Amino acid sequence: MEKITKSDAEWREQLDDLAFKVTRKHGTERAFTHECFPEGPGTFTCVCCGAELFDKSHKFDSGTGWPSFYQPKDGEMVGEAPDNSWFMKRTEVHCNRCEAHLGHVFPDGPAPTGLRYCINGVALNFEKGDE
Repeated sequence: MEKITKSDAEWREQLDDLAFKVTRKHGTERAFTHECFPEGPGTFTCVCCGAELFDKSHKFDSGTGWPSFYQPKDGEMVGEAPDNSWFMKRTEVHCNRCEAHLGHVFPDGPAPTGLRYCINGVALNFEKGDE
């Protein structure tokens, strides 16, 4: 996989303010503020680099106000790192291609993985697939 590296100035030219804050500065969008994604099959891609991150068929309603998935589309594209901010121990998830902060993964998701990838909607684009 080819890594993508850009300066903050280059990312600012490409992203709106909230997407920059979330993906490049490890921010979080408020819960229940991201508009719904289209219905039907498709793939969620990184807003920064276009990497395919999550399949729509792995999405579920966690009730948290953020898009949630029980597994990445390709485990190599979504990386993990310890996050000990806010006096908590969490696991941050990021795009392995461009290092964009996506959200966090928690061990309280549904079968078959038991995981909940809690992702900022502003970090994703949706590419509709074939019906």
